[in-house]
Amino acid sequence: MNLVDLAEDNIRRFGEHIRLVYEDREYSNVQLNEDSQRLAHALAEAGVRPGDRVACIALNSPETSITYSAVWRMGAVLVPILFLLSPTEVGFILRDAEPRVVVVDALLYPSFRGAIEGSPSVRRVILAGADSAPGSTVAFGQALAGRPALFPRADVGEDEMAVLLYTSGTTGQPKGVMLSHNNLYANARAAAETQHYTREDVALFMLPLAHSYGLTLMNVGQLYGMKGVLLRWFDAGESLRLIEEHRVTNLAGVPTMFQLILSHPDAGTRDTSSLKRCTSGAAPLPVELLRRFQDKFGCTILEGYGLSEAAPVVTGHREGRPQKPGSIGVPLPGVEVRIVDDQGCDLPAGEVGELLVRGPNVMLGYYRMPIETAETLRGGWLYTGDMARMDPDGYLYIVERKKDLIIRGGFNVFPRDVEEVIQSHPAVAEAAVIGIPDPVLGEELKAYVVLTCDQGATADDIHEHCRSRLARFKCPREVVFITSLPKNAIGKVLRKELRRMHAEQVETA
Repeated sequence: MNLVDLAEDNIRRFGEHIRLVYEDREYSNVQLNEDSQRLAHALAEAGVRPGDRVACIALNSPETSITYSAVWRMGAVLVPILFLLSPTEVGFILRDAEPRVVVVDALLYPSFRGAIEGSPSVRRVILAGADSAPGSTVAFGQALAGRPALFPRADVGEDEMAVLLYTSGTTGQPKGVMLSHNNLYANARAAAETQHYTREDVALFMLPLAHSYGLTLMNVGQLYGMKGVLLRWFDAGESLRLIEEHRVTNLAGVPTMFQLILSHPDAGTRDTSSLKRCTSGAAPLPVELLRRFQDKFGCTILEGYGLSEAAPVVTGHREGRPQKPGSIGVPLPGVEVRIVDDQGCDLPAGEVGELLVRGPNVMLGYYRMPIETAETLRGGWLYTGDMARMDPDGYLYIVERKKDLIIRGGFNVFPRDVEEVIQSHPAVAEAAVIGIPDPVLGEELKAYVVLTCDQGATADDIHEHCRSRLARFKCPREVVFITSLPKNAIGKVLRKELRRMHAEQVETA
């Protein structure tokens, strides 16, 4: 299906209903659909044609949803850009994607103005959340004013590109992931089938809609006619307030968000009894955090796994099936997976190898990067670069990124195994483990640890905790306490930054 069908099918099936709540104002599905068609007229006037790119650098807001629908209706390609990125990163994306129009939140425009003005392809800048616009920019409301609420949808096939989504760049410059209409629709449909959603469910959108995970959740809401409560940007206290006020039933986020909600002072005072299901993805969910959160709020966290190249969800826990803490669940309906060795041969249950994915959700390829595309898409399979194992019941477990494997004296050590143990210490909030060069063993283990606010621990405490639970060769040689772990825009720990910190420490020693 074309993604425009999501909005139109929603209206046909459910009639007019409250689709979004944003800062105490309600927006109906009909209103959002009509405004998207008004914006499509404005984009067409700016010269946007089918296949052209339109960038959106915005906070979560109704304008963001309207922009997405408008771009798809006219057959253009959406380039969602995380507002948490630096101006340098945004400038790179704009120059690579070459959008004709940029829709940017008025609050963000001063930060990204230089990057936008330095992109020669941009013909018009539309400011969301502004009553007026400086210079040659146009305010969002002005762009819609006087436009008809009907724009003829472009004849775009389901296998044509709908979104050009740039990776977070944990391994270098961001790569543009080309996702088709069917990639995104099929993924939303399959993800929805794993949960028992109803029209009465209320979802809190904490994740940026510019992230592939947030984008899929928005599409799932359309499929079921659910009401969504939009959080402009993540704030743990505000999340708890909105859960109580709107009787939120569904909560999706990354592990860092669940940790911040759990440790917030209001966690014990707000009424969160409406929560039924939480889903976690984008980064590994520590088992200890899962247990603490479920015990505190009396709901279930269903961990899943995905990557931008798979639009993004690949696996997840399903309601009605056993929950296995530490597992990322089973493949979505219609999605196939394999675990292979370095020669591409399938491995039996319990053996660790690279995770391969095949299905209707797998990307078209990387934008203007044929060599990288050929390396990642081989023989119809997506090579994820993640090391995983499968148990006899078909549940998958992510062990580590392939490049993050630590080989200590000939023994393979997966950082997550060690991190799970460290994070089970009551004084530890977060931990990350990296390999550091060693002249004798090849690599040694170094742990960076963030302590909870109300408890303390020493390096000796962490060493003893590890020795009592891990094989000797898996215990970190060094333990360093820091106030926070370096993370990317979606909360994934940046091990390359930890390696850089270690290298700088060695140079100055």
